[in-house]
Amino acid sequence: MPIPNPILDDRSYQQLRDELVRRIPVYTPEWTDHNASDPGITLIELFSFLGENLLFRFNQIPEATKLAFLRLLQVPLRPAVAARALITMSADVPQGLLVPQGAAAKAGNLQFETVTEVKAYPVKLTAVGRISSPTPDKVQDPEGYDFAVRALDAIGPLPVDQKPVYYHNEIVPPDGGGLPVDFSATVDGMLWMAVLSTKDKDVEIQKNKKDLGKAVLNIGFIPDLIVPSIDEVIVCPGARVAPNDPAVEWQASTGKIDKNTGQPTYLKLTVVGDTTRGLNQEGIVRLRLPNALVEQDGVTPILGNFNSPDIDIDKRGTGQFPPLLDDETENKILFWIRAFRLNKSRIGKMQFIGINATEVVQTTRAVAEFLGVGNAQANQRFKLVHRPVLEESLVIEVEEGNRFVPWKTVDGFFASTPDDRHFIVDLEAGEVRFGNGIQGYCPQIGQRIRALEYRYGGGSAGNVPSKAINKISDFAVKDVQNPLRAYGGGDSETIDAALVRIPGELRRHDRTVTSGDFQELALATPGANIGRAECLPRFYPPTRTTERAGVVSVVVWPKDDPSHPNAPLPDRNLLRDVCAYLDQRRLVTTELYVIPPTYHKVAVSVGVHVKPGFGVEAVRQWVELVLRQYLAPLPPYGPTGQGWPLGRRVHGPELEAAALQVEGVEFLEGLEVIGFNEQTQVWTQGTVLLAIYEVPELTEITVVEGTPLPAGQTIVPPPGKTPVPIPTIRQEC
Repeated sequence: MPIPNPILDDRSYQQLRDELVRRIPVYTPEWTDHNASDPGITLIELFSFLGENLLFRFNQIPEATKLAFLRLLQVPLRPAVAARALITMSADVPQGLLVPQGAAAKAGNLQFETVTEVKAYPVKLTAVGRISSPTPDKVQDPEGYDFAVRALDAIGPLPVDQKPVYYHNEIVPPDGGGLPVDFSATVDGMLWMAVLSTKDKDVEIQKNKKDLGKAVLNIGFIPDLIVPSIDEVIVCPGARVAPNDPAVEWQASTGKIDKNTGQPTYLKLTVVGDTTRGLNQEGIVRLRLPNALVEQDGVTPILGNFNSPDIDIDKRGTGQFPPLLDDETENKILFWIRAFRLNKSRIGKMQFIGINATEVVQTTRAVAEFLGVGNAQANQRFKLVHRPVLEESLVIEVEEGNRFVPWKTVDGFFASTPDDRHFIVDLEAGEVRFGNGIQGYCPQIGQRIRALEYRYGGGSAGNVPSKAINKISDFAVKDVQNPLRAYGGGDSETIDAALVRIPGELRRHDRTVTSGDFQELALATPGANIGRAECLPRFYPPTRTTERAGVVSVVVWPKDDPSHPNAPLPDRNLLRDVCAYLDQRRLVTTELYVIPPTYHKVAVSVGVHVKPGFGVEAVRQWVELVLRQYLAPLPPYGPTGQGWPLGRRVHGPELEAAALQVEGVEFLEGLEVIGFNEQTQVWTQGTVLLAIYEVPELTEITVVEGTPLPAGQTIVPPPGKTPVPIPTIRQEC
């Protein structure tokens, strides 16, 4: 039974009028004319009309009352979320210039803060992948053929368990633009990085190399943002029983050749820190170089490049030798760094990799503030100067005796004892609240309260485009830039959004238990800009089965994707944000995956018969639009306005019914639906059956007057001993 709206006074206009007329003899017996023509009756009717309107408003619950109820429930508005980005920089100081953690970076008037310290050196990075190529043709490419033959002759006869494989160099875009490089297509599975000096003279280059002794290099890594398949998704971090990030080996070139094998030697580098989870996500890898880098006072050089005249030039680029670059670049190479996974898995597509890198967030550090003096009363409240406050950044201290004691922030006082130094902070309002003496200790009379530090800021304005962050205050670094746009910034929650959210919040208590909880909280991820979320209980992405207990997979769509308007795909940053948000709210026994949608290619061909008096072209366009919207994955489209349901078949008669709703269509001459089979790489006619995790992607639609045209096309699949890399020459216009 639905809960009825409370009616405080249900009297109508007629009831008010009749009641007032009945009271006339009691108060004014001399008034005997009660007809409608009497002016007094007219005034009574006017009063009854105004009274009815007043009672109608009286029966409504005004917004102020709702807000008062929200304050009583102690459910605050959600604060703004700070945008994040990765930046790189350079310096002219040979010994490097240290930029500490918390340094202020600027994008116009917006301020960002560095997350990790970075020592900027006068070096830059060129990342190369040795991408597999076909054998050079002697007739079509004689120069490349001769180059490969000389390389094979230089390395000599190969053992029976080895075979030559040919490759060409692909350089990772130095500024983050352009197409990503697919390192899964490399011949050796390695990421090669040439560390280049920014100096021009040979003496300065050697001095630059010497100053890198014991240096810690910050390598910034950004994978290809688009996740095309659920096969590339790994389990959310908190759901793992044991760490399963692939171990990455980092090595640096020594410049020396092994006398026995004739191959170059490399030195293993120490990893000081890695936030990329084995080159799986955007982050920073910190590598420590050895002490001695160049020959000095009889010390053998440790790191170097293989461009010595003693090394056969035809051997360069083969086997374990680094890739060959152009002469100008080769002359500035200090040494090479290479990375590969120990489990022999491939790194995947890479959008950017750079040196002297750090991550920044759009926040501002507040100076210490004096909040007030305690009065020993329950539920004391104090306001901060700046808001919104960022989560887990506020440090509160209260004076006790001759010293200030730090207090701990909590979500609520339900588990607090009378002696616990706890406080609650409303991040959006910038308000600090203490306990009542029974649940949480309260500051006593005369005890001073201060906010030692906190950070504030955030908002969608922080999602600045690439190269917008171009300055670091108080430090003489240069070439500061963010190669890709900042992401993740979101504005504070509006009151209207909170009024919609709070009932669900009371039901689920900020915990994911049911499928609806996962869906609602995924949609509410701050700053993620999600257009749709679906929950698949027991669905295990690696095997694509639905029989694994304790596993929950959440499929998410972005609100918009200009690159794929018909089949929007979330990027890695969005998946990571949703994963982190849900991971804090899942049950401890839940293994959580946040995955992109899987699209099943579908083509539709329609033949229509247009009613007399309607334009053929207009009707054709309307039919195409209706079918596109009917098969769309995002709300407000789809059969029910929630996007096409997961796993629902694409049936021809259903699409016919949708097309017949267009005004001007008298009947359909025919409608053909075909789907693409990923296993056989062939289009199949008839009803398209979808897996439980799939939605359709309308790749082709044809609407004509008369008999429908054939739809779809056959897609030709790509072609399918120990490899020995052999370089080839790729000619470019």
